[in-house]
Amino acid sequence: MHHDAYPTLRVNREAGIVRVTIDNPPVNVLDVALMADLRRLLTALRDDEAARVIVFDSADPDFFIAHVDMSLVDAPDAFDQFAPEVPPGLNVFQALGELLRHQPQVTIVKLAGLARGGGAEFVAAADLAFAAIESAGLGQIEALMGIVPGGGGTQYLASRVGRNRALEIVLGAELYGARVAERYGWVNRAVPADELDEVVDRLALNIAALPEGVIAAAKQALVPDELANGFQREHDAWAGQFTRPAAEALIRGGLARGAQTRVGERDLEGLLRGLAG
Repeated sequence: MHHDAYPTLRVNREAGIVRVTIDNPPVNVLDVALMADLRRLLTALRDDEAARVIVFDSADPDFFIAHVDMSLVDAPDAFDQFAPEVPPGLNVFQALGELLRHQPQVTIVKLAGLARGGGAEFVAAADLAFAAIESAGLGQIEALMGIVPGGGGTQYLASRVGRNRALEIVLGAELYGARVAERYGWVNRAVPADELDEVVDRLALNIAALPEGVIAAAKQALVPDELANGFQREHDAWAGQFTRPAAEALIRGGLARGAQTRVGERDLEGLLRGLAG
């Protein structure tokens, strides 16, 4: 698979491992183009028996997937093109997470930079995630925009870290470093940045080299939690807030102050909190 087939991704293969590098400057927002490429790639790999492990990282050391494109506020129908492919009971953002969560391959996120909102949801939907101690960060910042996570975040968090910590993360809307994320169970392990490649590559190679059928058997035995009812509750909560004037004003204010720029995204929580001042 050549990079030209997926404009926002760099895709390479070796020894049963598909390496996917997200490359959607300036900060890897989850926009229509990235959504389309991720959906097409995951769908293409679903029946690919030669692919055993998928490793996701970023071409940008500072940002993995920043969050869903906030300019959606000006184009609320932009993602409607994906609606015919979305299973019943899911919105388009939840459907991406579920596509990832139900891949037959083992999916691994190598997190060196920041992942907020939809980016953090993507990390939580993957089978495994490893985060660089010095530079990785995770956050569900939607509350600062007057909404709640709407792409599976509430459900993935409750499953991974428990309801009490999920409420802390969703309502506290702070950026969490790798060590706390590991302690909470949000990621598998916090790893020194200079060891991250080695740790993930070793695990990916070991998994890809397992005897035929072992990966499928393990994923059959360890099935993802059934979250259908939770997804509906999450969507209703998200959609109910997203249509409120306060949410629109906060999102537009964030964009005006530098959200989705490299400078603004470094302290997006502070930028958004400043709107209330």
